[in-house]
This record gives sequence, C-alpha cells and structure tokens, in this order.
Amino acid sequence: MCLILLALDTHPDYALVLAANRDEFYDRPTAGAAFWDEAPWVLAGRDLRAGGTWLGIDRRGRLAAVTNYRQGQRETAAPRSRGHLVSEYLVGQGDGRTHVEQVEREAARYNGFNLIAGDPAALFYFSNREGRVRALGPGVYGLSNHLLDSPWPKVTAGKSGLSALLSGGEQLLPSLFALLSDRGQAADNLLPRTGVSPEWERLLSAAFIATPDYGTRSSTVVLVGRDRRVVFVERSFGPGGAPGEEVSYEIEITGA
Repeated sequence: MCLILLALDTHPDYALVLAANRDEFYDRPTAGAAFWDEAPWVLAGRDLRAGGTWLGIDRRGRLAAVTNYRQGQRETAAPRSRGHLVSEYLVGQGDGRTHVEQVEREAARYNGFNLIAGDPAALFYFSNREGRVRALGPGVYGLSNHLLDSPWPKVTAGKSGLSALLSGGEQLLPSLFALLSDRGQAADNLLPRTGVSPEWERLLSAAFIATPDYGTRSSTVVLVGRDRRVVFVERSFGPGGAPGEEVSYEIEITGA
C-alpha cells in the first residue's frame, strides 16, 4: 500500500477516518476484503503469495496498515513478509502498543516498512527505517513509502484534501474516494529522490497509479464512528486502473 491518509479524533462523527491506496504489480495474487474463515473477527484483504495483508480491522475496532519503505536499490529478501505485521496483530488479542513494541524488537526480520496499529483511543506508528515508536495524537496524518508525514506531493495534497473534509459538511465517503482517485503527477522539481528513475518517480507521484503492469490495486475507506459503528468500503482495480469489484461492510465494535 502506497498512500494512507488518516484523521484521528478530528471529525464530529468519526473517531477515525482512513483512506488508503494499495499499489502493487497486477500479477501478484490477491484476495479482496472479507472476513477470514480462520479468524472470523478479522476484516481484511489477503496477499495470496506471501500471506498477511496490507490493511484490516477487527470487530473490536483494532486496525492496522503497512506500507513499504522505498529506497531505490533492491533489498535482499528478508526472512518475513511485511504483510504479517498487520495480520499477526489482527489475528492476535494484544493491544497496539504491545504489538508495535514487539515489532520494534524484531524489525531486522523485515525489509523496510511503515506500520500503523492500534485503535482510535491508542494508535501507534513505527518504521524500521526510523527506529522509534510514535504514539499518534489527534490530527491529520499522511504516509506513503517514506516516513510518516514526509512531504511528498501526494502526501501533502492528500492531507490538505482530507483536512478540508473534516468539518462534517461534505458527503465523506465519495469525497474520500475522489481524493484517492487523483491521477495527477507532480512537477519534476517537486519529486522526491528515492533512487528510482525520474520516469518512475513521476509515475509514482500520483495518488492513483495506473500502468499496464503496476498500479493501484485497491482503494479503501474506513470510517470508525463515535457510535462504535464502522463503515469499510474497498474498490478494486485492474491493469491500467480498470474498475473492478466494490465491497462494503458495516460492523459494530464489540468488546473492550
């Protein structure tokens, strides 16, 4: 997943607002968001190649998401897939801080990553390229494939767009999907320098990426209401950004 926009305790109706795009090669086998047979309290997509997931929530309101850290040169494959950083939290029963601190101790087992985990009352961020756990307070955050709130053009634009929607006057769900669907590319002088070619930096600068082989595979919006109701909507896409399936769930947070 290559873009996460997050508003924590800043909307009158929602304790947490999350809008995210997962970018990946189209030939990587994937299952869309659903409740898992072996863990029916978990709602998430699934990476069918390495296991795990990029984003999910459970019936207790525990949520996690991961992005890769882009550093240009190809890393030697690490022992574990980054998708397990999310799935092991959601399948387990621990709190966000405990999980993230355990991940911090085992960070070398994974290639570069950013992890967000917790719930609206206690949400945490950790990257093994920064090396410290951050507790997130109320506010608007943006994450792509560098550290949290790195001022990449799509992060800056996404945070600005999300902030404009937080008064409660807009139809939030379609407006968030409109943010995620922006295919505009940044001017060359604004592009980050992460070690990939200028052509790839330009392609990857868009919130929504569409090429024949690689692009935005899914856009997901999660709204965690102050009334303990959750709306989870995922739209899938194929090569070139061709629209695919949309799934929608409404669940009520139960338990502690």
